[in-house]
Amino acid sequence: MKDFFRKTLYNLGIILVSPLLIPFFLTSEKEIIDADVKRWVNVFGWKGESNLGNLLSLLDRQKEFRNLYYHRLFKGNLSARIFMYLFSYFYKSCPYLFIDTSSNFGPGLFIQHGFSTIIMADMGENCWINQQVTIGYRDKTSRPKIGDNVRITAGAKVIGGVTIGNNVTVGANAVVVKNVPDNCVVVGVPAYIVKKNGIKVKEELV
Repeated sequence: MKDFFRKTLYNLGIILVSPLLIPFFLTSEKEIIDADVKRWVNVFGWKGESNLGNLLSLLDRQKEFRNLYYHRLFKGNLSARIFMYLFSYFYKSCPYLFIDTSSNFGPGLFIQHGFSTIIMADMGENCWINQQVTIGYRDKTSRPKIGDNVRITAGAKVIGGVTIGNNVTVGANAVVVKNVPDNCVVVGVPAYIVKKNGIKVKEELV
């Protein structure tokens, strides 16, 4: 009986968010949204649904994904954007996650626990952002540029016109104000390198 009610509530949720498919079918950003869906499904380990079914599940159950979805629609063509503006009044995004509309992200951005998180940056593919992260401007013109496969963990700050290389992990509560090369793990305030190309080190950022 419990499974029956759970399944009924799940199906009801899917039906209620189904209008959000209208801008998806209209948008020029279908390909990148599909890539986002596949990444989130892979992280969660979901199985058995079509990509369209998974999109609906994410829109119903993951408000952080809804923020990202609206951002993708905003970057697309006008017709999808109009529906996005309309539906965003009825289907609320996560209010504690701010994604700057001028930011550009590669496919596969995953946002875990988007509480108190600000993202103002250009970012590559398959990045991962945790809660209470701030990525943004030092002044009106200088904001971070972040590579592929970068993970920025809880409470970290990446500020100003810095470049974060590919395959970088920014440790919890680290503060990054200088460039980070590829294949590194950085921690601390200010951040320094503790692993580089798989080897433990202790190097200052320059």
